Amino acid sequence: MDWFAQRFLKSALVCLGLGTMMGVWMAVAPQAIIYRPAHVHLNLLGFVSMVIYGVAYHVIPRFTGHALHNRRMAGVHWWCANVGLVLLTGGFVCAPHQPIASRTLLAVGASLAAGGSMLFIYNIWRTIDGPAAPKKPPRALAVQTT
Repeated sequence: MDWFAQRFLKSALVCLGLGTMMGVWMAVAPQAIIYRPAHVHLNLLGFVSMVIYGVAYHVIPRFTGHALHNRRMAGVHWWCANVGLVLLTGGFVCAPHQPIASRTLLAVGASLAAGGSMLFIYNIWRTIDGPAAPKKPPRALAVQTT
């Protein structure tokens, strides 16, 4: 399994654990409901999306029979998705206490996460399409001898 697919899956598991713990916290301490956006993003963007990314990077090349279009792009995507999620979650946690600072965290985090998603879409789309057909060399002109 490629390193980025493995890391997406491990990141997803970390997010599932953190999101679940936040859910339990909100259940036993109702005042913690102010952190619900962080909980939701950890579960949906962190767990669900990252599982989808990891599984897709692993199976789409195998299902299509084409090599992944750009492995380096997948690595950049992993960094964008994870840093973006950390900033988003931090922004949502800070929002009730530091609303101005949280806007910056949310804007940068959302931009990174969205940019990573666009890299994923492009990379998988190009993988599904497969490599460009090799160009046929031009035919040599027949030389007539007289």
